[in-house]
Amino acid sequence: EQVIDGCGWRSGALVERRDISQWFVKITAYAEELLAGLDSLENKWPEAVRKMQRQWIGRSEGVSIQFEVASEALTVFTTRPDTLMGATYVAVAAEHPLAQETAVDNPQLADFIKECAQTGTAEADLETMDKLGMDTGLKAIHPITGEALPLWVANFVLMSYGSGAVMSVPAHDQRDFEFALKYGLPIKQVILPIDGELPEELEAAFVEKGVLVNSGEFTALTSQEAFVAIAEYLEARSRGVRKVNYRLRDWGVSRQRYWGCPIPMIECSDCGTVPVPEADLPVLLPEDVVLEGTGSPLKGDPSFYQVKCPECGKDAQRETDTFDTFVESSWYYARYACPDADTGMLDERVDYWLPVDQYIGGIEHAILHLLYARFFHRLMRDEGLVKGDEPFSHLLTQGMVLKDGAKMSKSKGNTVDPQALIDKYGADTVRLFIMFASPPEQSLDWSDTGVEGAFRFLNRLWKQVVTHVEQPVGALKTEQLSNADRALRRQVHETIKKVTDDLGRRFTFNTAIAALMELLNSLSRAKDSGQTRAVIREGLEAVVVMLSPIVPHITQALWQTLGHSGLILDAAWPRVDESALKRDEIDMVVQVNGKLRGQITVSVEADKQSIETMALNEPKVQRFTEGKTIKKVIVVPKKLVNIVVVNG
Repeated sequence: EQVIDGCGWRSGALVERRDISQWFVKITAYAEELLAGLDSLENKWPEAVRKMQRQWIGRSEGVSIQFEVASEALTVFTTRPDTLMGATYVAVAAEHPLAQETAVDNPQLADFIKECAQTGTAEADLETMDKLGMDTGLKAIHPITGEALPLWVANFVLMSYGSGAVMSVPAHDQRDFEFALKYGLPIKQVILPIDGELPEELEAAFVEKGVLVNSGEFTALTSQEAFVAIAEYLEARSRGVRKVNYRLRDWGVSRQRYWGCPIPMIECSDCGTVPVPEADLPVLLPEDVVLEGTGSPLKGDPSFYQVKCPECGKDAQRETDTFDTFVESSWYYARYACPDADTGMLDERVDYWLPVDQYIGGIEHAILHLLYARFFHRLMRDEGLVKGDEPFSHLLTQGMVLKDGAKMSKSKGNTVDPQALIDKYGADTVRLFIMFASPPEQSLDWSDTGVEGAFRFLNRLWKQVVTHVEQPVGALKTEQLSNADRALRRQVHETIKKVTDDLGRRFTFNTAIAALMELLNSLSRAKDSGQTRAVIREGLEAVVVMLSPIVPHITQALWQTLGHSGLILDAAWPRVDESALKRDEIDMVVQVNGKLRGQITVSVEADKQSIETMALNEPKVQRFTEGKTIKKVIVVPKKLVNIVVVNG
């Protein structure tokens, strides 16, 4: 997961496969729990992230099957035991012991294995690269038919998945099919589509499930039936066992660099690997290390690695590898709850603060940081350090700021200098544009005209507030409001309700800003006199307070202009007056034969008959009903009226 297109995700350095000693954290022990836990995050985490983690964990049910090679068992895992009778060769990874042993006396195979070590290690690379292989000369005995199948080394087989060996069924796997065509290997079809026919020659692998053919005693079984029957056959003869497999691999945490937490292990020639005693934790990095050359800097610092064995007291060596820095980021959030705890990683204060209510981060962390943190939280739970299973209750993955449809890059010359924009428009304008341009989870395309639009809006807000305060404002008396004033005040409180929900629950900042812009337009059109001034004042104060998290500098100045002291960010959030939301009248659309033909305004207390009468008497509607027979009138309360007419 830390290798992208064959290169390190951060450095871009080419990654190749080597056999070196590494420390691993057994994340696979939590695979099923991590998978099941995703269900509890439904509607709390983006579905895309949950899907990516689900696929990365990669739970699959299948059968581990034993082929005999040189009197030894070679285990392969398959999710399609129904295709076993169509296996025509077996392939192993270049790192597989069988490949390595055979290469000792086979120079050509040894060269091929070296070539495989230079190819990409990511699964995406394996999907697109040229499929190469070499026959080892060994034979794998089919566990049912006893047929001797050729054993190949192939560059597309991963040692890290399953057992590093696969049974190859060219007729029912496209990769195996292409490989077989390239190297002239047999292709045997054993699955037919239900109600299908056997073609004389396959043009592509048939990868769907169906009915078995050419499969001996299993012929005519469906794929589902054959899964069970073949599994039972193999289990009865100790040649296979049903198994759940995971795509997830254990987390390799060893790094040969200075910057990282030292791995707290000591190697003793007598006692073996010994953990650093708890009393000596944490192991601190030396501050006088020389950072030059290649390799691990800590290996060049004897004062760091030369220690005594905690078990026997003899000379020993401290581990010089450091932890992958994702280890630290897997639990940093918990440390915020007790940053001054000095007797351990965490203390009881985490019980109050955790889990994190709202977490924000890029979707690029879906199978890195976010998966590691979910795993590490469970480790801490099992050690009694935290309670609960999940570290982050809710997740928001923000999009990227693009320019001309592409990620900003100095090499592409499509960057935007934020300081220049701040100097010209102010920080608030830039903040407003970014929050308004698109929903936060989507990428936004930078637009100079959009920035200018945000600047104009803030200028209008400023001008309206400054103009408004030039004259005194009387107390708001709701019983004295005209119909127009009540409608304006209703919009104020509808906006408060919407913006509060958009900001506090939905995180749709762009729609919240749009609603505030719409309200400001209505306030600017209202007559600034009498009780209307009181409604406008209420509306302007609500707009200023609700914009303050987004444009804090301008709104602070306007808050003071409106006669308030103190910080606006400490001001109470506007509260919805439910009585202001009540309507005396509502608008209903009128349709004729399902097509919009007019609109009527009716009392909220109006009965069905009076609504029908108003709809039929609406002049715009009568143009489409005149001279026609009205068959029926359908009234959908508080929404619409549909008049059904026929000619004559």
